[in-house]
Amino acid sequence: MANTTVSGALAIHGQNPQFLVETIIRNRIYDSTYWKEHCFALTAETLIDKAIETRYVGGVYSNQRPTQFICLVLKLLQIQPEKEILVEYLRADEFKYLRALAALYIRLTFRAVDVYELLEPLLKDYSKLRLRDVSGFHLTYMDEFVYNLLTEERESELEQEQKQKQEPQPGREQRQKPHTKQVTLRRWVPICFEKSVEVAVGLKIPFTQSQYLSR
Repeated sequence: MANTTVSGALAIHGQNPQFLVETIIRNRIYDSTYWKEHCFALTAETLIDKAIETRYVGGVYSNQRPTQFICLVLKLLQIQPEKEILVEYLRADEFKYLRALAALYIRLTFRAVDVYELLEPLLKDYSKLRLRDVSGFHLTYMDEFVYNLLTEERESELEQEQKQKQEPQPGREQRQKPHTKQVTLRRWVPICFEKSVEVAVGLKIPFTQSQYLSR
């Protein structure tokens, strides 16, 4: 069936991978026109074209309608591509929304130490990204998007919860140099990964201390 996780998929944090997307959002994705017309029967290969066509990141927008981006995130959770495929997505620096999609999926599903190893290099990617949320369109950057994935409990405007106390995130006008961000990241990632984290599009991920492996 179109909404069924692929046979043989590994459980993520002890549950069906698709359950990482909140039930309300997941059901709205299933009911959306984009999911029904463009995500049916997608594979890890054919999904690339859809990701390249995407023009913004984000979870939901007006009236809690799901974005194409979050639809593709759910599709990745459904088909569970091999790690090597996700790494190739990340290497496609000419396709920034494909990279952003892979970064979010990796953050949701990989071990903390692998997340750190794979996503830290993207803090040197300053590509512009469009972010769409319930208040409209906004400008962000790849390094900020990834930084938020690694350090924030929630990054978009979906029922924003109180964030973990930490050093202020650099603003768009006062952007830190990559090495400065890396120092902050090394300090905060182990702490952040020991807690239940909600990132980027309102997806709650239960990380425990045992899942963090020090470098």
